[in-house]
Amino acid sequence: MIVVCGEVLIDLVPDGTGGYRARPGGAPANVAVGLGRLGIEVGLLGRLAGDRFGALLREHLLSSQVSLALAVHSTAPTTLAVVHLDPAGVPAFDFYIDGCADGGWRAEELPAALPPGGALHLSGSLALPVPSMGEVLEGLATRARGDRLVSFDPNIRPSLIRDGSGVTARLRRWLGLADIVKASEADIDWIAPGQPVETVARSWRELGPTLVVVTRGEKGVHAAGPAGPVDLAGVPVRVVDTVGAGDAFMSGLLAALERGGWLSRPGLAGLGAGELTGALSYAQRVAASTCARVGADPPWLAELADR
Repeated sequence: MIVVCGEVLIDLVPDGTGGYRARPGGAPANVAVGLGRLGIEVGLLGRLAGDRFGALLREHLLSSQVSLALAVHSTAPTTLAVVHLDPAGVPAFDFYIDGCADGGWRAEELPAALPPGGALHLSGSLALPVPSMGEVLEGLATRARGDRLVSFDPNIRPSLIRDGSGVTARLRRWLGLADIVKASEADIDWIAPGQPVETVARSWRELGPTLVVVTRGEKGVHAAGPAGPVDLAGVPVRVVDTVGAGDAFMSGLLAALERGGWLSRPGLAGLGAGELTGALSYAQRVAASTCARVGADPPWLAELADR
């Protein structure tokens, strides 16, 4: 089982009439949903509220084949993100965390151990800038790393960052824990402004990850893997919005690596350029499908097969 750990929240997405529509979201939840819909065994370790939004999130996750056996019940209300879209459909977020489910992570709530084998995926969107959450998840990843491959998406949310040096320090530690890192070009612009993505990916590999992938939207994707760099052009798509596109790419990449038998440290170390190209191409297809519809709504395996 792939265990995805982190926030589960509601995205309030513009409805085109000046109002908002409530949609399930949260980067880790989106990745878990993407994996479940692609037929990969996945569980979510997140804090789910008992309110109406929490019920909506549970239904969404379970209907997408995501196990909630590891989920924690929270008496606080559901975390919210208000989504703002620019003319190109690129989102920005205002988060409401304090006093909500994801503002109250505690180590004692977590399971004593994760199921054996598989991978652990972490997102930095809330965990990097929210100290209480970051400390708990960092401890979990440190303990789990002996038994599990770790993947990590920094998913930087600048509007949440109050302590830039603290976020940078935690980011560097998490890079050292990870076997796979996926970042966007926007993440790189915040983390290492002015540096080429190729340079950053190469330098991150020196910190420990076997595979570093940088998504570049319509410009494609760059990856630094064990067999050297790989670059792919972008996939043409009529974009509705890009909400959840990076999460969909992450789920597609993990699914492709799992199906190919590469989602382990020995498997990842033997990943050739051709196999990596195939995995990245699959992840691009999953992300493109998500961009073609409203919100974080990743495709089902049958939909990809139909195309």
